[in-house]
Amino acid sequence: MKKVVLYTDGACSGNPGKGGWAAILQSGGREKVLSGGEANTTNNRMELMGVISGLEALKFSCEVDIYSDSAYVVNAFLQDWISYWLMSGWKTKGKKPVQNVELWQRLIDVTRKHKITWHKVKGHADNQLNNRCDMLARSEIDKLN
Repeated sequence: MKKVVLYTDGACSGNPGKGGWAAILQSGGREKVLSGGEANTTNNRMELMGVISGLEALKFSCEVDIYSDSAYVVNAFLQDWISYWLMSGWKTKGKKPVQNVELWQRLIDVTRKHKITWHKVKGHADNQLNNRCDMLARSEIDKLN
């Protein structure tokens, strides 16, 4: 199984507001950079879109190490919020509807195709690829101005 490293980030100017996302895929000495934006969105939606877009770009099942500074995305898997949401009909432990359900469903669907290891990284720190994703996501916001 092919091994891939995926770095992602999302950003928003205002929350909600203009947003951007980015994904950097690396495998076998090659790199693919993806980014995009939306005119009216939230930071959490952009964080999800970065991961979704990166994984959807993979043509085959892979072993993927995903690096993100989004506790929202990473903890949903590492702390298994997903299982609770599925069992509770997409309700939080506080009995409120889970936000961004359609994106979570899309992400869950694409994660089933791969063997994934999740890594939470500190945002805006000394991680070069995380900082690069942040810069790319913010440049998508600038394109919307």
